[in-house]
Amino acid sequence: MNTQKKIKVLFVCMGNICRSPTADAVFRHHVKTAGVDHLIEVDSAGTHAYHIGNPPDERSQRTAINRGYKMDDLRARAVELRDFEEFDYILAMDKENLHLLKQRSPRHHHDKIRLFMHYGVNYDGNTEVPDPYFGGHQGFELVLDMVEEASQGLLEHLRNHINR
Repeated sequence: MNTQKKIKVLFVCMGNICRSPTADAVFRHHVKTAGVDHLIEVDSAGTHAYHIGNPPDERSQRTAINRGYKMDDLRARAVELRDFEEFDYILAMDKENLHLLKQRSPRHHHDKIRLFMHYGVNYDGNTEVPDPYFGGHQGFELVLDMVEEASQGLLEHLRNHINR
């Protein structure tokens, strides 16, 4: 029986209806496809409580479903103090949310908090996943492109960590 503790990953954006649920769905899909879903747990949350209990934005869902990712079972929630204790990786979509997370977290958890795009090798110059909420369809496609890229890098990083 495998008693290895699950690695817990939390994706965070502002409202938890566009970027972080997209990252949640995409990364969860890659984790399951890689056969390591028994070792990695995935969740998402927002720094603001605008949309608690709501499903992801319809445009995010439509874009995701077109690429084979299911996210209609996700519901928005706000980051809670216990998240800083429970999660091993807390990945912000942009610098504003990174700053908010570090402000709200106990200092000894700051090393868990970083930008998600840190794991995206093809987006070196772009450290932030842009918020597509007020834009058109292309913004949601770009978010999904970036999330897919960073998800692969994160999965590779975690697999190296698991195999130690």
